[in-house]
Amino acid sequence: MKKSIITLSLAAVLGFGSATVGLPLEKASAADKLNELNSQKDKINQQRSGVETNINDTDKKITENQGEQQSVQSEIERLDKAISDALAKIEEKNGQITETKKEIEKLEAEIKVLVERIKKRNELLKDRARNYQETGGMVSYIDVLMGAQSFGDFVERVGAVATIVEADQDILKAHQADKDELEKKQAQVKEELASLEKMRTELESMKKSLNAQKAEKDKLLASLKHEEEEMHAHKLELAEENEILAAQEAAIQKAIKLEQDRQAEAAKQAELAKQRAAQEAAKKSSSSSAGSSSSSDSGSSSSPQVSPPSVSSGAWTRPASGRLSSGFGDRSLGEHFGVDIASGGTVPIVAAADGVVIRSYYSSSYGNAIFIAHSVGGQTYTTVYAHMSSRSVGSGQTVSKGQQIGIMGNTGQSYGQHLHFELHRGSWNAAKSNAINPVGIVPL
Repeated sequence: MKKSIITLSLAAVLGFGSATVGLPLEKASAADKLNELNSQKDKINQQRSGVETNINDTDKKITENQGEQQSVQSEIERLDKAISDALAKIEEKNGQITETKKEIEKLEAEIKVLVERIKKRNELLKDRARNYQETGGMVSYIDVLMGAQSFGDFVERVGAVATIVEADQDILKAHQADKDELEKKQAQVKEELASLEKMRTELESMKKSLNAQKAEKDKLLASLKHEEEEMHAHKLELAEENEILAAQEAAIQKAIKLEQDRQAEAAKQAELAKQRAAQEAAKKSSSSSAGSSSSSDSGSSSSPQVSPPSVSSGAWTRPASGRLSSGFGDRSLGEHFGVDIASGGTVPIVAAADGVVIRSYYSSSYGNAIFIAHSVGGQTYTTVYAHMSSRSVGSGQTVSKGQQIGIMGNTGQSYGQHLHFELHRGSWNAAKSNAINPVGIVPL
């Protein structure tokens, strides 16, 4: 959970719980105390209602986000399938192109044969043409026919001439057919190869487009997952905030009970004093005295290296011995809503005033932390003690000013042994607008 939220939550809990500690009636009337506590309790109920609403809203957003992720994931799966199909088709076209190129090579071999055949026919036709020029063309055929010795010889010579003419025509037809076939095959193969090359180019372009779409969907999915993680983290913050408010509400309820018991005891003691006074007056005693006893309890745990600070006479006392290493307000790391007290060795941490422990727990940012609620002069305050190495009081426990509550440490988001101490006037809020500079109020 973020440190700011923890701080606010803790502060709120402490502020409310502190009102449970009884104060002298001359500083605040009993009725005012109970009214203030009940008012604080109502405020906490409103805050918890708001937090629970935020949790529900966050749950809805998480559900919507997960729905978007499923939709994007389905689209990614569709694109993956389309890319796979495109790749398969590209491989298929590559295979067809390879086969077509082989066919072209085969045709080229056949073309060589046709070219050679045409070449030979051309030579034959050239020879025949030369003969025509040398013998006068068709005149030679007439000479052949007229040179017949008999009618039978003439018929034979006519058949021979017809055969020769027909053969010449066949050569010319075959020559033209081979040329036509060659041109047709060349055109067909080139057209088929061009078509395959075009399809492959289109498929490559499709694959590139699909990969670009998938990259965008992957980016969107990663963004949605990051957003979901942030919403889960926010939900955890809200849940912890709600827990702190619940603890604060319980502390206020305890404070109300303690104040009611204190008032009842005060009334009882007043009635007993009145009765004793009446009895003394009846006995005509010259004087009477009432005894009061007080007890203090102090303990030490294995003689720390650093002595706890001396308890001041006012309402507040210094929470730890050491130097003030960082003040309240702006600093390089951001707004500082408290002060830091640093010291080496084993340093006891004490309650800065009488109060009720709102929460005593370990936080990822505050480390070992304790929040205490106080009521001083009719005003509720909240104090926060963070980064302790150990805690010696629990949630709901009442503490006295100067009572040891833990040991200074370096837990949580801390960079060296110190106590991070915060003071909030009244209840906390998300903007930490109730955080005040403890210097001048708490003797630091």
